[in-house]
Amino acid sequence: MSAASSANVPLTADASRGRLFWALADGWNVTRRYLTHFRRQPITIAWQLGFPLISVLLYGFVFGEAMKVPGGGDEGDGGGDYKQFLMPGMFVMTMAFGFMNTAMGVVTDASKGVIDRFRSMPMAPSAVASGRGLADLVVACAELTILALTALAIGWRSSAGIGDTLLAFGLLLLLRFSLIWVGVFLGLVVPTPEAAGGLYAVAFPLTMISSVFVAPSLMPDWLAPVAAWNPVSSTGTATRELFGNPGAGGASWVEQHAVLMAVVWPLVISLLFLPLAVRKFKQLSR
Repeated sequence: MSAASSANVPLTADASRGRLFWALADGWNVTRRYLTHFRRQPITIAWQLGFPLISVLLYGFVFGEAMKVPGGGDEGDGGGDYKQFLMPGMFVMTMAFGFMNTAMGVVTDASKGVIDRFRSMPMAPSAVASGRGLADLVVACAELTILALTALAIGWRSSAGIGDTLLAFGLLLLLRFSLIWVGVFLGLVVPTPEAAGGLYAVAFPLTMISSVFVAPSLMPDWLAPVAAWNPVSSTGTATRELFGNPGAGGASWVEQHAVLMAVVWPLVISLLFLPLAVRKFKQLSR
């Protein structure tokens, strides 16, 4: 066999695998890169969990006695009830705030030239977005596990069966999955890591004007519909319903169909922002 013909063999074999194979392979390599960074810097995950854990202690033990929960009893026993109401909200808030970590990681890579190096390599354009997304989803599973163990330690319990409990955690990860693409897109849009810090102005109202800390029915009439139709609220209400915790349901249509909307909202967000993230990556430096 000549040198020319032997040189063509690997190329033919590689080409026969198709674009889908290489898109998956490239995405997995990017995922491994990000996971290696997290493994070498575990303090990053601890930092991301800091705010939710502090919020659990602050709201659950400091303000819990004064909080009222629909279906949760009077002020005298509201503390225990509020912890049961609060923890699903904390799970949701941790998943929702995750898009900030994604955006910060992407813009940091872009500012250091990592994205440009990726673009100069013969790799699938979708690999950066898909690799980052899968890595962040793995980290989200670790964060959710740590937060759930903390919740069990302070007395939170799921009174539902194993199937509904697992479905509730699945909805939490589905919300995080959809917001990953928001984070990737914003990370490619904002120019610097310092500018990305300003995105907290978006993330904070997203979680506060929702059912994370207070049921929408206890809010002013003009604010309650905004909170009820917040995608974060749909996941929060759905998880409370599936966990069997107080505060589930509500008078509005979206609250009464919270489990359905906890699936619909993430699908809509993914269908909107995933193509935008891939397109923005292709358009960089043009």
